[in-house]
Amino acid sequence: MKKIKVVRVIARLNIGGPAIHTILLTEGLNKDKFDSLLVCGTIAKDEGDMLYYARARNVVPYIIPELRRELNPLNDVLAFLKIYKLIRRENPDIIHTHTAKAGTLGRLAGIFYNLLSVRRIKLIHTFHGHVFEGYFGRFKTRLFIFIERFLAYFNSKIITVSSAVKEELVSLRISSEVKIEVIPLGLELAGFLGLPLSRLSIQGTREADSSEKEAGCCLNIGIVGRLVPIKNHRLFLEGAAKVIRDNPALDLRFKIIGDGELRAELEEFSRKLNLSSAVEFSGWQKDLSGVYANLDIVCLTSINEGTPVSLIEAMASGKVIAATDAGGVKDLIGESLEESEDELGFSPRERGIMARSGDADSFAGALSFLVRNEEIRKKMAAAGREFVREKFAKKRLIKDIERLYEQVVSK
Repeated sequence: MKKIKVVRVIARLNIGGPAIHTILLTEGLNKDKFDSLLVCGTIAKDEGDMLYYARARNVVPYIIPELRRELNPLNDVLAFLKIYKLIRRENPDIIHTHTAKAGTLGRLAGIFYNLLSVRRIKLIHTFHGHVFEGYFGRFKTRLFIFIERFLAYFNSKIITVSSAVKEELVSLRISSEVKIEVIPLGLELAGFLGLPLSRLSIQGTREADSSEKEAGCCLNIGIVGRLVPIKNHRLFLEGAAKVIRDNPALDLRFKIIGDGELRAELEEFSRKLNLSSAVEFSGWQKDLSGVYANLDIVCLTSINEGTPVSLIEAMASGKVIAATDAGGVKDLIGESLEESEDELGFSPRERGIMARSGDADSFAGALSFLVRNEEIRKKMAAAGREFVREKFAKKRLIKDIERLYEQVVSK
């Protein structure tokens, strides 16, 4: 049987979910049925590189240096021409694009190929999130929505990584509901699933009187991700200051794992909030299982998200979640419990706590609720681990994508 040939295009292999996703798919598809080529651009100087992750899985990407995150007319035209030339050479059955820049240039190259050739290549695009909130001003956002509507017309299928993202795309009229398919992320979770559940109570080590130490516990609260505006780490720091103020008897340590363009600014903001002794900037860490093992609560404060990989890894590691209401977060942490969000200012859910987007008081309230309730932390952490164990398994992802590819090509 003839193999299905796939050219997979992503803007760059920077640290994050889309890079992991594309590498695992390129490596994991059945080699007897599929032939995959991963195409990517280059990372910015302040980003972490995941080429090491690709090499460890024997994935050798085809690199187009001009394919970059920044908008640059000359580079973008050169990247488009190189992608088009590559498509003509490889003659694939499917072009599968990921992320906004690669999705635009890759699909345009596929559209031009189909206009100039008798043979038709199927176009698939995955929205790992979207850039229609929190990234650009109103004019640019409307322009990008128009572009996405145009490109979606030529797609055989559009994939979203969560139901929430699908609902947002449908509401923006990017495409019809029939054309959009939800395929959750799949990750290598074995190294996280073996970690013990969140520590419950550890005696305080902060300088305090004996009564505070007796009542207190040392809890490590962390956030994992790029230090860029959309991740809104300032909210994490504002929340940290409020939680420390409201819980003086507890020894609370806040850890920021990741790097990016805002690091110096965030370090200065931390000093202004008098958090220097309580906050640690750890930079990028390759041993993420070790990172999560040393955390008790894992946070996310993003303005916009698809399905955040850091939360999936944290849940697999048996850690409780506190996150803002962004994108696919609610799909991860489940339905609201009986408590009223209006009364509390945040929403306790099946597998974590959800705070209002951009609301430091709501986020701080959610964190304070968790640090004061050991049994709730334990219950939510256990529920989260069981939820992600199968739903976000690498094997399930590969099976779903293979099925979709075969379906699209058969039509």
